[in-house]
Amino acid sequence: MPTAEGKPIWFELNAADQDAAQAFYEAVAGWRVAPSPMPEHGGYRVAEADGKPVAGIRRSVPETPGFPGWAVYLATRDVDATASRVVDLGGQIRFGPIDIPHVGRFAMVSDPQDVVFALMDAASPDQSRAFGAVPLGTEQTLGHGVWIELATPDPEAAFAFYGALFGWEKLGAMPMGGMGEYAFIGRGDLRPGAVMSSAATGAPARWNWYVHVADIDAALATVRERGGTVLQGPDPIPGGSYSANITDSGGNRLGLAGQRQAA
Repeated sequence: MPTAEGKPIWFELNAADQDAAQAFYEAVAGWRVAPSPMPEHGGYRVAEADGKPVAGIRRSVPETPGFPGWAVYLATRDVDATASRVVDLGGQIRFGPIDIPHVGRFAMVSDPQDVVFALMDAASPDQSRAFGAVPLGTEQTLGHGVWIELATPDPEAAFAFYGALFGWEKLGAMPMGGMGEYAFIGRGDLRPGAVMSSAATGAPARWNWYVHVADIDAALATVRERGGTVLQGPDPIPGGSYSANITDSGGNRLGLAGQRQAA
């Protein structure tokens, strides 16, 4: 079955210090991180969970695309056409489109609110296991991405943009009082995440993603031990699990989601 348009299929960290990032995420997320076996990938490191590639860590250098921190890669069957559509809808192409040997074709783009994300037509999109199902526990997703979240200064404009780009719709919302609403996105069986107001919540305007961890409290303790910071949480989420937001030892933001094991 073809991968749905807009499905998260990869996550990538632009790290000032690859060694520090690797050590942090191996401890917090339980990943196994190793250099890509392809020499043309230039020192790119691949993180695996239960033997499946889920994310990449590359060294930040001025000439590389993207931005400091984590990037979310969204699937499309035609990167060039979708990137052109981004521009037609008021966004920008930041880099590409360009081919990555043995991986696929991608472009870094930004939406009309200047939030950056990546488009990718993977060489084997049906084999991507970077993103798993929620609620947690319905599939083997430990160490995988399980939720994406857009903080944007204009949620309505974001719905219009991503709806036109991927066919996403607003699938209900959860009120957050004075911080507006937490509005769920998706289409059909794909329900990858939510949109919220960065202006109302004070969150930086960006795409965030959440990694499934076995024990949210233990993971947050490891975050602190390894030089990271807990920004929020753990807070209860539907299904009996908890979420939290952190910065890693290099200051890069990320979400964690998992159950509490302690009594």
